[in-house]
Amino acid sequence: MTKRFLSIVFAAVLLMTALAVPAALAEEDSYSNGAGEYYVYTENGKGLNVRETPGGKVVGSLKYGSRIYVETFSDENWALITFRYDNGYGMGDYAAFVNRRYLRKTEPPARPGTKKETPAPTDPFNDMNAEFRSAVHVEKPYQVILRPTRVSGWVPMHWGPSNETEIVATYKANSVLTVIHETNNWLQVQDDTTGNVGFISKTMVVQ
Repeated sequence: MTKRFLSIVFAAVLLMTALAVPAALAEEDSYSNGAGEYYVYTENGKGLNVRETPGGKVVGSLKYGSRIYVETFSDENWALITFRYDNGYGMGDYAAFVNRRYLRKTEPPARPGTKKETPAPTDPFNDMNAEFRSAVHVEKPYQVILRPTRVSGWVPMHWGPSNETEIVATYKANSVLTVIHETNNWLQVQDDTTGNVGFISKTMVVQ
């Protein structure tokens, strides 16, 4: 009786082990788990051919990194997808096949061979010089009312037409200054009370 009981337990342990191994492999092999969303991932960064039948006529392509929906995997090599076409006369969807080797569950890294573009460095002094060159003398000086971005905020008067230059004075909302020169983005203003002269951003005033 004891031997028979041990045999049954041993058999049950073997069965559980056999079932656990495929499950672990399925989790690791995440790109072949079944229907769902996948990403196109090719080693060379090129597109993935879309075929009419498994291994058949090419009817289109998918860009590297494209996200698609797989209906099912027809066999160990091919995935059935819904492919959207545009033949110049109209658009539509139809069933097509792609090589499952190039599908992944997680979004792939940047396409090989592409460089991340970085914005060209700006030179605040060149920007300020450009503003100075655009200056126009105001024939008839006029007054403007200052409007900070916040009601309780302050408007800075800069030495030159740039936020990088020294602040020579600050003003509360509704302060009034006289415009004597204009540039593309700034106003050269004068405080008739204190005699201060400097630049105020056009975004901070109303006439």
